[in-house]
Amino acid sequence: MAAGLPTRLRYDFRQPALLRQALTHRSFGVPHNERLEFIGDAVLNCVIALALYERFPQLPEGELSRARASLVNRDALAHLARRLDLGAEIRLGEGEQKNGGADRSSIIADALEAVIGAVFIDGGFVAARAAVDEVFAEVLRDADPALLGKDPKTRLQEWLQARKLPVPDYVVTATSGEAHAQQFDVDCRIDALSLVTRGRGTSRRAAEQDAAAQAYVQAVAGAAHG
Repeated sequence: MAAGLPTRLRYDFRQPALLRQALTHRSFGVPHNERLEFIGDAVLNCVIALALYERFPQLPEGELSRARASLVNRDALAHLARRLDLGAEIRLGEGEQKNGGADRSSIIADALEAVIGAVFIDGGFVAARAAVDEVFAEVLRDADPALLGKDPKTRLQEWLQARKLPVPDYVVTATSGEAHAQQFDVDCRIDALSLVTRGRGTSRRAAEQDAAAQAYVQAVAGAAHG
């Protein structure tokens, strides 16, 4: 289990049991990941705060706080967790597995925090900061302080409008699961850039935000290399 995750994090655990615990949801059994999630949440907030403080020396405290909040909220973390394919590695109880828990934003976002907490316990702050920097590399590299405090759809729309490009179209492509635990797939389509990204979430809004976050990263990267 989780054979590829240390590679994606560029961190080798000295205590593999910590990673196993970080990827264990409470529905599966004990020890589960909630205590590591508690540590990871604090470490993540500290590391992102430090990264923003260093990257934007002129940004006042209020804007730094809003920027940090936009980077570490549940939807943002779930988006990054999906890019790491974290859901495939989380141990879930049978009920949660059947109800789509492996892609539920709250579960995978919490698991990402728990993994960061596990790195911190295993290797200390320097190791945890390196892991966070690896996970957030593209987000931090392309960070625009004028947009960071905004949700992904707003951020994408303003980026496009600043370049006189039309706003995206969002199309629901699939729904699955029981009524109380539905999953939505939504495409974000930007015809002017020939760009289509697919987001997933437990509501249409969450799926749109996930798709928009992916589209923003790809659009900015494409502009930088274009």
